[in-house]
Amino acid sequence: DLEGSAWYAYKNKQTRSLKKLLSKSYYGVYADGIKTLDMEVADMEKIDLHDYSFANIKVEFPNANVAIITYKATQQATSNGKDVSGTYYNQSVWVKKGDKWLNTLHTEIKTE
Repeated sequence: DLEGSAWYAYKNKQTRSLKKLLSKSYYGVYADGIKTLDMEVADMEKIDLHDYSFANIKVEFPNANVAIITYKATQQATSNGKDVSGTYYNQSVWVKKGDKWLNTLHTEIKTE
């Protein structure tokens, strides 16, 4: 699945693979700000994603070229050496361009 492929590329710091999955107009919305494609890729170097799992995955297709994925992710990770492990609510919007699906928007909010 595409969402899992993006997480796998991020975890393994596969810059080229991740860029192939993200739209040039990609935005990531997080507690620490809004990131463009280049910012997201640069931040990948600061984050060590050790393990993750997904639950409650739901996929909606408002039309044939748009997929909205919502899910809960549990992750063990550090950012600049700080523990950021926990459970997060996530949403991604994937848009089909030609025959390729690209992630255009990803949001992540830590649960309380």
